[in-house]
Amino acid sequence: MRKSSVRLEILVRVLADLAMLNAALLFGLLPQILFRHLRLRSMAEVWPSAAVLISVIGPFLFYTMGFYTKGRSYSGKYKALVILQSTALLFSVVALCLYVIRLQPAFPRSSLLLALVIGSVLLLAARLWAKLWKYLVIRENQLLRASVERDRQSVLLIGGAGYIGSALLPKLLDRGYHVRVLDCFLYGEETIQSVMQHPNLEIHRGDFRNVDTVVAAMREMKSVIHLGGLVGDPACALDEELTIQINLIATRMIAQVAKGNRISRFVFASSCSVYGASDQVLNERSALNPVSLYARSKIASENVLLDLCGDGFEPVILRFGTIYGLSGRTRFDLVVNLLAAKALVEKVITVYGKDQWRPFLHVHDAGRAVVSALDARRESVSALVFNVGCDEQNRTLGQVGELIQAMVPGSVLRCTEDNVDRRNYRVEFRRIREVLGFEPVWKIEAGVQQVLDAIASGKVTNYQDPKYSNVKSLSAPDAREHLPVMEDWVPRFMEFPTQAPATAYD
Repeated sequence: MRKSSVRLEILVRVLADLAMLNAALLFGLLPQILFRHLRLRSMAEVWPSAAVLISVIGPFLFYTMGFYTKGRSYSGKYKALVILQSTALLFSVVALCLYVIRLQPAFPRSSLLLALVIGSVLLLAARLWAKLWKYLVIRENQLLRASVERDRQSVLLIGGAGYIGSALLPKLLDRGYHVRVLDCFLYGEETIQSVMQHPNLEIHRGDFRNVDTVVAAMREMKSVIHLGGLVGDPACALDEELTIQINLIATRMIAQVAKGNRISRFVFASSCSVYGASDQVLNERSALNPVSLYARSKIASENVLLDLCGDGFEPVILRFGTIYGLSGRTRFDLVVNLLAAKALVEKVITVYGKDQWRPFLHVHDAGRAVVSALDARRESVSALVFNVGCDEQNRTLGQVGELIQAMVPGSVLRCTEDNVDRRNYRVEFRRIREVLGFEPVWKIEAGVQQVLDAIASGKVTNYQDPKYSNVKSLSAPDAREHLPVMEDWVPRFMEFPTQAPATAYD
């Protein structure tokens, strides 16, 4: 607290104490008037002299007694004792002064004694009331802050047991968020086993295609992070109708429910795959050129969300780069992880299309980006699209292969142009760096070493296990249960312009 504020507070307390003491003098004289021992005219002559003495001597005496300098350190019975001692001493000094001055008519001694009692009671009551009021105000503020903080930190994490979700979830819990995970746990609950008993974690097992499930899960939430969906070109290509249901139709329904619930922050996971194939360095305003169903479904979902903007609903869209590294639900159908595993286990690194560019991003940095978007001020992220990654991790697949070969002695690098993925894109990340202050902390080398250590230590025993691959997991006979329904609005969003509206991304 500033010194000027402290002085002002002391002045207010002094004035209040003097007002109560002078009022006590008047009340002390009241019986004399009622019993006709003193006339009103005489009281007008008696009271001012005593009031002047109280007003002059009181502040100095109380200040000397620590009334205003140590009052905060006094507590309970000791504070009451100090008040009684100070008041008694003050009235004693005033009585002595009145005796020496010998005013006529004299101030009645009984009235002075009564004023002492009344003044002491008033000062004690004032301190007690101030303490009670302060407690009530502090308590109310604490409850208000707790309510605001609880509201702000209540987040629904859809797909929280997935690749990015299992890396993000511990970060949210560590930051004090109350997290409700909605997931069907296609890959099992062991992906988030390390935090399952956390007191701020709720688990809602269910299919986010079901509107009743989403409505129930979103109740009392203030933010939504939507990471759910089919990820990757091969996995999405298995069943186009299922992909559209999960990646687009469900996203629209979730966003509508969120908007209806006045959700303050909606973070959506998209992908840099939307850029498809280009020889340019691309930013968020660049033309979109999807070459896969997965990318088309992501663009359509982005357009659905932007179409719903308004009335307080302003989504944040994160276009993640090509992710690598370990999380609770590690994947080995991603290029860095897969090549690292092959180099260590098979000693052969096969790269298809060595000149193709990708923007790489560690899975834990992807989680950090979501937290940044969640915590950002509203005016910084309203209805914005962010590329997530860093310029330094734009690499060709051939460069990644060479890096891994250098880290795994004895491995052989083979490059081929057979079965080449048509995607090719370098991406600029200035917006997320300048607006959110986000920069990755992981390097590709560290992510590769993380994978190598996991395999060497036995943490990963068989990187070819279907549980590490989206397409292999979804290829199981009972893995793709879906409802064959195509909503009539879907074609409008699946047939979109390749250049996004500039106003939506400014």
